[in-house]
Amino acid sequence: MVKNTKILAISGSIRQKSSNTALMNAIIALSSEPMTFTTYRGLGNLPHFNPDIDIDEGPATVQELRSLLKEADGVLICTPEYGNGVPGVLKNALDWIVSSGEFVNKPTAVISASPSPMGGDKAHASLLLTLQMINAEIVDGGTMIIPHITLKLNQDGVITDSETKKEFLTVLRGLEQACSVR
Repeated sequence: MVKNTKILAISGSIRQKSSNTALMNAIIALSSEPMTFTTYRGLGNLPHFNPDIDIDEGPATVQELRSLLKEADGVLICTPEYGNGVPGVLKNALDWIVSSGEFVNKPTAVISASPSPMGGDKAHASLLLTLQMINAEIVDGGTMIIPHITLKLNQDGVITDSETKKEFLTVLRGLEQACSVR
């Protein structure tokens, strides 16, 4: 029997029409069994990180994020870049996880996408540093920087660039493989 691989998908944007959320959903649509995805939609509901309120298990919204991470075999993060860095809501979520350890040895794939020619490279680099610091297992072949995302994903959230689609499939296979050896 094939093990069901549970992936937690996180978009670094809370914008309603975010191209990174659309991208994340398009990647999820490319996946096949035995991968199942849970999309985390609570970034905007997390309180600002404050160790003084992280008593016992922390606020309920933080408990939910930690629980979803614990249950997941792996994580897929798709993020834009804001002001040459990781969006504040995503960084805030990761700050809540630093001391609790849910990312330790967790297979993680990271994709940054932007309409700019740089593709969110600074956010990507910063996010990888944070994930490495909290001991996430960055999947071999599981990182991508996508410049000009609006030319590769249409307004309906469909991937229009065949080469990019192939790269997404490679990321998914790498994430699945990393999860299966755990």
